[in-house]
Amino acid sequence: MYHIDIIGMRKKRDLKIVYAIIIISIILAICCVGYILYNEKTTKLASNSNVITEEQTENIISEEQKNTAENVVTQKSEEEINAEKEFINQIKNIYNGEEGKRVFLTFDDGPSETVTPKILEILDKYDIKATFFVLGCNVKSHPEIVKQAYEAGHYIANHGYSHKYSKIYESADTVLKEYNKAESAIRDALEDVTYSSYLFRFPGGAYGGPYEEIKEKARKKLNEEGVAYLDWSALTYDAAGADTKEEILCNLKETMNGWDNVVILMHDAPDKKVTYETLEDVIEYLQEKGYEFKNIYDLM
Repeated sequence: MYHIDIIGMRKKRDLKIVYAIIIISIILAICCVGYILYNEKTTKLASNSNVITEEQTENIISEEQKNTAENVVTQKSEEEINAEKEFINQIKNIYNGEEGKRVFLTFDDGPSETVTPKILEILDKYDIKATFFVLGCNVKSHPEIVKQAYEAGHYIANHGYSHKYSKIYESADTVLKEYNKAESAIRDALEDVTYSSYLFRFPGGAYGGPYEEIKEKARKKLNEEGVAYLDWSALTYDAAGADTKEEILCNLKETMNGWDNVVILMHDAPDKKVTYETLEDVIEYLQEKGYEFKNIYDLM
């Protein structure tokens, strides 16, 4: 009886061992399957992650290359530097010409589709080449008009991008930034990446006013960059309330002061209808006084 109990106990023990082995095997199998599935998922995620990383890396590299290209400073030749200095000197001495009476017609704040084309028609009628100090924001809106003026032989100069004094005159650097942004718009309009006007007209004038300290620094910075700046010596006040032909002509005559070298300020903004309506009278008056019409190309 005692022998039979021992055998029974052994059988029970053996069964427990078998059950334990089976359970352990099942657990190990489940763990192995789980590990394999986890490993496959991790590998797949890692692979996808690598694809994204590569794309991001390409974008980063592309952006870095773009930034590098934009910030590359082209080394100017000695000849180019000398040409810029000579041009700046010519602009500074624009009122000292000794070859007789000469006048420069200049138009600010354009182009506009309502006024600029009419001014171009009149200038073409009299075979006169003028200088247009364009605003970059308007160039963006009417690139075809800028190109038309350029191809007709008129000089395209720079009047900044926004004409917002508080924005332009934050610092000397923001003045230069406005100039460069407008230059970029002009190049796009002319479809010529090599074009540079090298000539800036400060909104409100290069001297005086509440921003004089900043303007002084900006004048120096522009010259250091090879850019000249030009104001005017006579004006019609077409942007300051003169709204009749009589007023326009009277203001012009009074501000010319009988000088032999004159730079006249007018505007071709959308609301300057009186400017083009009076332009023929202005031209004929200047012709009667013996002035020869010039533009900036004549100083280069």
